[in-house]
Amino acid sequence: MLLAAGAAALSTRLGGPAFAAAPGSGPVLDHDTPVDLDGTEYVDLSDRAGLLAPLTAGTIVVTFRTTSHNEAMTLISASDPAVPSSNITLNLSGGALQFSVRENGAVLINVMTRTRYDDGLRHTVAVTVDASGTRLHAGGRTVFETAQHAFFGSVSRPAALALGRNTDSDHPGGEWFCTGTIERAAVWDRVLSEAELVAQSPRPDLADLGRISTVLNSGTPATWVVTGDSITHGALHTNGWRSYPEHWTERVRWELGKPKNRDFVVDSGVSGATSAELVARFGERVTAFSPDVVSLMIGTNDIATSGLGPDVYRANLVSLVRSVRALPGSPVPVLQSPNPVDPAKWPGRVNLSQYARVMGEVAAQENAVFVDHYNDWLAGNGGQVPLTLLSDGLHPDQHGHHRIVLRMIKDLRIFDASSRVCSLRIP
Repeated sequence: MLLAAGAAALSTRLGGPAFAAAPGSGPVLDHDTPVDLDGTEYVDLSDRAGLLAPLTAGTIVVTFRTTSHNEAMTLISASDPAVPSSNITLNLSGGALQFSVRENGAVLINVMTRTRYDDGLRHTVAVTVDASGTRLHAGGRTVFETAQHAFFGSVSRPAALALGRNTDSDHPGGEWFCTGTIERAAVWDRVLSEAELVAQSPRPDLADLGRISTVLNSGTPATWVVTGDSITHGALHTNGWRSYPEHWTERVRWELGKPKNRDFVVDSGVSGATSAELVARFGERVTAFSPDVVSLMIGTNDIATSGLGPDVYRANLVSLVRSVRALPGSPVPVLQSPNPVDPAKWPGRVNLSQYARVMGEVAAQENAVFVDHYNDWLAGNGGQVPLTLLSDGLHPDQHGHHRIVLRMIKDLRIFDASSRVCSLRIP
């Protein structure tokens, strides 16, 4: 099947203005009245379908927020309701962004990301199509591209246009209903630039997050280097369970399917490492592996090492981020804060929060992706250090490592509740 079917027994047509603009200027169609959809409702814009029918190139932008996880949820669809399987649809399939065009059952294009967008957060996604190919975007950033291309003009009679559902002769009541809020849906008769797509996004993504999404969605093999100290090393304290780099390996190299199993994940974390040592040994810990993405989790030992106060730590992090970017191919750096520790057992590290804050500031300064485990752990435990995630009050145990990878997976947008990694329950 092209999409996972999600039919509703009863559908309700909702109204709302959809504005038209002159070709070549603003959007040809712009529905900017937010609508809450409960899985049985939709917005009928069929009176505007004729504006889109001739388009062979252009841009679709949708801003939305999901309230549940459905196997298939339409964001916008134009279809021929009199025949089966003639439609152009931008939708979520299992949370992944999917764009498909069919004409009388023939699939002209059907592409889907591995990154997911049904996390309940506000997202702006887009598809741009011209003779050079099709590109999917999130938060203004390209996350997938292919040379295939088809657009509204590829469907003979796209008379039905709707937000929140698709319809055809086999499903006259509709299918693939959306559950959530669609804030805006707009269509242009031209391809918007990245700057324009960023401007259309209320919450633009970092360029680096888009680059990581492209790595995850690509069929080209990638090398991930995960480096740091004993926490990344996974030494001793996992009690025989997987460390967070091992969980990440399973999620990417197996669960995301082929050809991601040809990616490589290298754990070059070393017990006792500091930011200064990582700077000094950058060549053997990072450069040697020709990475595409480099994760840096460091700081737990800096706070207990003479001469590595917050200012030196800051300078070392800046050096590391810039050194990653300076490597061939300009790999993507990811900064991951250290986890909190038990102050009763480790009084010399009570100010570790200051190092986590410095890392966040460096990430903001350098426009780098930041995975904030320190505050994630506290927020999930009423502001207190969750001792059940620690082995010795400092090193994460098997539960702590799984918590780390879950935050990493969510922030890098490959969370799936049905995944064995994501749903793992450790006794």
